Parts: sequence; structure tokens; C-alpha cells
Amino acid sequence: MLSLAKVYKHYPPHQTALSGIDLKLGQGEFIFIAGASGAGKSTLLRLLFAAEKASSGEVIVLGRNLSVLDAGGVSDLRREIGVIFQDYKLLHRRSVIDNVSLPLEVAGISAKERRQLGYELLTSLGLSERCDVSPLSLSGGEQQRVAIARALINRPRLILADEPTGNLDRDLTWQIFELLTAANQAGCTVVVATHDLSIIEELGLRTIVLDQGKIVDDVAKKKDG
Repeated sequence: MLSLAKVYKHYPPHQTALSGIDLKLGQGEFIFIAGASGAGKSTLLRLLFAAEKASSGEVIVLGRNLSVLDAGGVSDLRREIGVIFQDYKLLHRRSVIDNVSLPLEVAGISAKERRQLGYELLTSLGLSERCDVSPLSLSGGEQQRVAIARALINRPRLILADEPTGNLDRDLTWQIFELLTAANQAGCTVVVATHDLSIIEELGLRTIVLDQGKIVDDVAKKKDG
């Protein structure tokens, strides 16, 4: 499903964001990437989404070696990945429901079906009355929920989430993790970068801890009971 071997990421002139990352993730896993600000969490997610290339090492995602993918290959890969960006990346000239259903539009789904699926998902997130407004009219927490709905709508094989609940209260945070857990139980692999240690502790899932670009711990999932 996902494999990184001896991965380094350097930025000029002398910054090393990731150093010697070795990581394997199986189909259907749910893991957290933890660490302080600047530890390399967002950089790692960008590599997995092919938004950036590793400086060295091998990154394989969904059976594809990212170092040799052309633009078409990257586009095909991203159709199988749902990404929740820390800064949302919503299209301000399109309505909320058009933002949410964009992955379905790219996949060629009819406008009627896109709207129905988008409305159902927005309703589950308490945003049914905001379907036809601009994302600019939403609060930060509402925009975050729209971004999460967009990542989930096409039932991707892999979800990458960068601080997905950073602007949400406790109740909404658990609502979002219930959605992510449901996607995982349906077979989707989920990778969440977060600094929220309380969520990590309560869910008890496998956690990769980064510090200054290096993996310093790989804590296994708690056993039931």
C-alpha cells in the first residue's frame, strides 16, 4: 500500500525536513503522524500526495513509485487519494457543494448524482443549509468540514489528513474522526498528521512520532481489552 525507504527531503540552502525515513503501511491501516510543529509531518504528507518529490530514497504509494511518475501518472494517483489540507484549499468561486463534489466531477459522475451525494455528506456534517453559498462566507471550522467532506466523497483508497480538526471543537472533532473511522472500516487506509495527543491517546491507534525530520518512535495499536 505505502512504503518509504531511506527517504530524505532537503530544502535549500541547508534545511533537512526529513532524514532517513523508513515506513511501511498496509492496506486498511489507520495511523497517526505525531510531532511538534516543524517535525516534518506536513512534508511527509506532501511526499505521499506527490505534491513534492523526495530528495533521495524510494516512495511507493498505491503500488506506484513516485520518483518515476509523469504528470499523467500523478493525476491518476490523486484520483485514488482524498487529501484534507491544513489550509483547506477550497475554490472560492464555486459553491460549497461544488467544492465537495469536485472529485466526482473529475470522475465523470453526473451533476444530479454529484449534488445528491454532496448534499447527503454535507447534511451529516451539519452543513445542509450552506450548500449553495461561497466558502468565503463560512467560518474556519465550517470550511474545515467542507474540506473533509471533499476528501471523503469519492471513497478514496487512501486518505491523508493534515491537522484535520485544528479549528473544530471537541464534539465536531469526534464527529470527524467517526467519519474517518467509518471510511477506514470500509477498507480505506487513513494517515492523519496531528499534534492533538488526547485524540491519539483515546483512539489508541498506531502512531509514528517525528522529531526534527526523523522517526523516533513507532507505537503499535493498543490491543482490545
